[in-house]
Amino acid sequence: MVIDMNLSIESPLKRPDAPSIPQPSLRRLPQYHHYLVDLEAKGIGRVSCSTIGRDLNLVPIQVRKDLQYTGIIGKPKTGYSVTELILTIETFLGWNNVNEAFLVGAGNLGTALLGHERFSKFGLQIVAAFDSDPQKAGIWIHNKAVLPLDKLADLAQRMSIHLGIITAPAENAQTIADEMVKGGIQAIWNFAPVKLNVPAHIIVHNEDLYSSLASLSWKLARRFRVPIQEREAV
Repeated sequence: MVIDMNLSIESPLKRPDAPSIPQPSLRRLPQYHHYLVDLEAKGIGRVSCSTIGRDLNLVPIQVRKDLQYTGIIGKPKTGYSVTELILTIETFLGWNNVNEAFLVGAGNLGTALLGHERFSKFGLQIVAAFDSDPQKAGIWIHNKAVLPLDKLADLAQRMSIHLGIITAPAENAQTIADEMVKGGIQAIWNFAPVKLNVPAHIIVHNEDLYSSLASLSWKLARRFRVPIQEREAV
């Protein structure tokens, strides 16, 4: 397999007329999408906010508000066309446009993401990986070439790559981000537990696994703490 230097990506769908959307609503849209795809597979053609709310344990009026951000309007009493609603959510989220990405950090997490085939269903295609370890340069992981980090900026410009993924250790993340910015990358999905210093126009989404784990651990500890206290009281 040879990386095509003339490869380019389609620009993400732009909807200047679309209002901004609160993060909680944005996070619920993939949940609605998964639910609707299941309905479509069962042959169900229409669905109401009340039904969605009941099945997903959400207040129907919140469902209606969330879906309104996509621009779709349901019909009284009959609700929404399931197929149309799926397409509307995919369009709003940009899932029906392919965003090609470079990943940096071919360790355990990077390898797992490179092998995650479902990304392609949501508009993401990782076309190559990079690593600063010379022993990893030249190998292939899940049919993706691993290249030296110093090749990233030039290739990103030549291939019009606009999305970068960082799965490297925290101490390397800023250097990687600098290379991505130099290569014209506009958005960074950062898995490193560190705040990146990038120009204001660069979009950064921090995937904080440690914070999620801390929240989960705290909730688990809290659940088991009550029985222990009760036993001590007895």
